[in-house]
Amino acid sequence: MRGTQPGVELISPPPHHDIYSIEDLSQLIYGLKEVNPTAKVTVKLVSEAGVGTIAAGVAKANADNILISGHDGGTAASPLSSTKYAGLPWELGISEAQQALVLNNLRSRVTLRTDGGLRNGKDVIIAAILGAEQYNFGTIAMIAMGCVYVRKCHLNNCPVGVATTDPKWRAKFKGRPEHVINFMKGVAEEAREIMASLGIEKLDDLIGRPEFLKQKTVPDHPKANSLDLSPILKDVTQAVADTHGLKAEDIALLCQQERNDGLHQPTLDIQILKEIAKVTDAPEDTPVINVMDRPSIELEYEVVNTNRNIGTRLSGALAKHFDGNKVLPEGTINLTLRGTAGQSLGTYLVQGVQIRVIGQGNDYVGKGMAGRRIVVVPPAECKFKPAENSIVGNTCIYGATGGFLYVSGCAGERFAVRNSGATAVVEGTGDHGCEYMTNGLVTVLGHTGTNFGAGMSGGTAYVYDIDGKFQSRINPEMVIPLQVRRNEHIAEVKAQIEKHVELTGSERGKEILADWKRNVKRIVRVIPKDKHALELAEDAREDAGALEIAKK
Repeated sequence: MRGTQPGVELISPPPHHDIYSIEDLSQLIYGLKEVNPTAKVTVKLVSEAGVGTIAAGVAKANADNILISGHDGGTAASPLSSTKYAGLPWELGISEAQQALVLNNLRSRVTLRTDGGLRNGKDVIIAAILGAEQYNFGTIAMIAMGCVYVRKCHLNNCPVGVATTDPKWRAKFKGRPEHVINFMKGVAEEAREIMASLGIEKLDDLIGRPEFLKQKTVPDHPKANSLDLSPILKDVTQAVADTHGLKAEDIALLCQQERNDGLHQPTLDIQILKEIAKVTDAPEDTPVINVMDRPSIELEYEVVNTNRNIGTRLSGALAKHFDGNKVLPEGTINLTLRGTAGQSLGTYLVQGVQIRVIGQGNDYVGKGMAGRRIVVVPPAECKFKPAENSIVGNTCIYGATGGFLYVSGCAGERFAVRNSGATAVVEGTGDHGCEYMTNGLVTVLGHTGTNFGAGMSGGTAYVYDIDGKFQSRINPEMVIPLQVRRNEHIAEVKAQIEKHVELTGSERGKEILADWKRNVKRIVRVIPKDKHALELAEDAREDAGALEIAKK
């Protein structure tokens, strides 16, 4: 899924360098709901002090579910420091989140969920009383089907065959679905018995009702008894009722709406899908059904920066109807956009869709794209030098698995982070370019920021070292800068620049090609050290073979 390289360790969980603020998270949720309008989005938060404030922000960012995860959970594949030291008990987090959501009149919009060490029916009842509506079982469910918790999940040699792809160890797996089913039935039965003892008929009647809990005294343990748990067991409904002039029983303590989509204007993609249906004589409920019957669909629009996620809903509809990404031929749908495209232009773009922007793009251009092409060029009348100015924003082609991006101008920070297969040409980047890149091909025809190639475990980057200082901006931990010497590498980077010039008319590209023999010496090839070691080994084998032939 990440397009990574075999044998390269992955960080679990992967770093989310597309989320640095609640606004970034809101845009991510918006994009996910655009690509699949029927999806519900869950955001997972670690139980910690202040999680209630974050939960309120997540609800305003239009998440449908909020998961509060406690410190006792975590698979054995997560770092030991995280398992031991990150987070607080789920009871603290779920209580704070519930209170914050109720106090901010947001509880009715989201479903609250918790996990992180839930073991039995009593845990479910306590979680419900503190505000949770849904309950995750991870570790204990794995144990029910045979896990003995030896913490070797990341080594692929789990002795009971639960967490491995090795046939030798998988043969030892003895678990059956009935084991988990029986465990869950036992949890449900215990929860039912506790509810009966409390005189509660429905679980919904327990949610957010802290009066059913009280702090117990621990005999002969003065330190434990000095704890004041009253903030956790506080009932805030009356305070909210007094503030808004309502009755306490009218305050929402659990989710009361099907989806939390917020208030958004209709997207441009809805209009695009209607026009595609019109030109292909397709019904509006399946607007892309006939696109394969036409050689090419050409559409043109004026756009402004509130037109977000152009191409995203279209891509989702195509992928759903054609059951995947690799079906449509090149150039099936061509969009020409004039102006400023809003955030997430071409996010999750699929094969067969081409977007050309005459103007500029915001953040996340091509994020998660899986196919075809995006071209961004400044208008002909622009009076600035594109190679010295940014015309797309931050975090472009983040997590992309395929497709092409050509930008006649510079990009912002975090360009091609976690790129897993896309090809891109850009004329300059900010900091952290190609960070955590696992595959793909990136060509930068100008300045880069610092920390280039940090955590880069796959793929190739070519950088035109315009000022001779590029190597000082590389993070050398996992990558190595090399001169472009092999004919195949020279041909590869030249082909990329030529294609860039063909599609964008780039002046910077033309200048480099005009004096190719001199400029190719200024191009630096950046690859992972592991990849370089393999190339050296291959060279050694070829040299040994040539020497043997010469001897004969």
